[in-house]
Amino acid sequence: TVFSALIAKNPDVGLAMAFTVVMLGGLFQILFGLLRLGKYITLMPYTVISGFMSGIGVIIILIQIPPLLGYKSSSSVVGALRDLPQFLANPNPAALGIGILTLAIVFGAPAKLNRVLPSPLLALVFGTLIATYLLPNADLILIGDIPTGLPKLQLPVFQLDQIKDMLVYGLMLATLGSIDSLLTSLVADNITRTQHDSDRELIGQGIGNLISGLFGGLPGAGATMRTVVNVRAGGKTPLSGVIHGFLLLVIVLGAGKLTESIPQAILAGILIKVGIDIIDWSFLKRAHRISMKAAAIMYGVLFLTVFVDLITAVAVGVFVANLLTIQKLTDWQAGEIQATTIPNEEMRLSHEEKQLLLQAHGRILLFRLGGPMSFGAAKSISRRMTIVEKFDVLILDFSDVPILGVTASLAIETMIKDAIEQRREVFVVGASGDVQKRLRCLEIFENLPPRNRVTNRLEALQQALEIVNGYQSEVTQSKLKV
Repeated sequence: TVFSALIAKNPDVGLAMAFTVVMLGGLFQILFGLLRLGKYITLMPYTVISGFMSGIGVIIILIQIPPLLGYKSSSSVVGALRDLPQFLANPNPAALGIGILTLAIVFGAPAKLNRVLPSPLLALVFGTLIATYLLPNADLILIGDIPTGLPKLQLPVFQLDQIKDMLVYGLMLATLGSIDSLLTSLVADNITRTQHDSDRELIGQGIGNLISGLFGGLPGAGATMRTVVNVRAGGKTPLSGVIHGFLLLVIVLGAGKLTESIPQAILAGILIKVGIDIIDWSFLKRAHRISMKAAAIMYGVLFLTVFVDLITAVAVGVFVANLLTIQKLTDWQAGEIQATTIPNEEMRLSHEEKQLLLQAHGRILLFRLGGPMSFGAAKSISRRMTIVEKFDVLILDFSDVPILGVTASLAIETMIKDAIEQRREVFVVGASGDVQKRLRCLEIFENLPPRNRVTNRLEALQQALEIVNGYQSEVTQSKLKV
């Protein structure tokens, strides 16, 4: 899309501008890595990771069925499924036979032999020899000719009137490539039980795309299929990726003749094994027992990965998972918000604190918050305030609150302002660190006298009881005068 748009607008230099966009994409990826943005892309629940992993496995299997049967590989899952009945009705016997032989080798090779000679390589060599010498006249689809030689160096070309579009295209390529690469890294982590460095990965991908653009190449990203094949074949270190790139360079520089006679049915058999291995069978078997919501997210991501695209699937999965997580946190935070005028077991008060609250006869409202207070807690804060109406002193206890979100702090600000407007005393207890900083930013402390900002709940209750008793004395004296 990017290439066609630039070439359509600029027939003379559009292709050079497109390669420049590839370079810009690489620079943006390097910038993402330097800014350490990689960790945010990989923040996702296991249900989403499992879903897109299994979806990728299903895609590989479905797309490789046509070449296994002796036909050209489909470009999409829908196309493969559409043509599958026809292909199954008329398979190529030679291709199907070689494909089945390949599957038998990759599935049946002994573990000891596999450690010395990877079964995919054994199947590739053995199957190619059979196709070349025993089935020379069979109508097999081969890899065929591979272009050789390096393209000419492409210097960056900019059009000032289109610089904005080029930057947008570059940012778009960088974002999509970064997401794709880091998702591939997550798949590799899940298989190898290791942890990758997201920011280092982005910098490496950016350098690769920068060089690719200089040589007239297309933008690249982490390839899940090749990564899994590499890992399953025994590649455990970055050296395996270096060897992979070096061999591709050798093929491009002239060794392509060695791969021309490889039947696609052999590659299909190898890749079907890869697809089966990628599917997260362990989680698929027990997802419904762990959580029906988790299972629904996983199957939804799997479906979208297969029939829409990977990035959409991940975006939807993360969004739904985050909504469910926010709902759980909201319910938990609501349980940590307690408002009472009389002692109760939930509030966990000391004996002295209970006595002070009892002596107030319901005129002190103790409002306790616990744990991180995010935007999900704002509605619960407002709702709790409407439960109790008759009180003279409001005590806000922040002793157990490490974090106070903006929305929750605004709800508290409204609560304090309403209490002050109704001429009620307000005490703030235990506000420290980030909570104190947030309340200062909202200028809440400016509306309270210094004596109303205390460090512990007992002191606040003692002062509040004095105020309540003072109110009661004033009421008694006014009644006597009447």
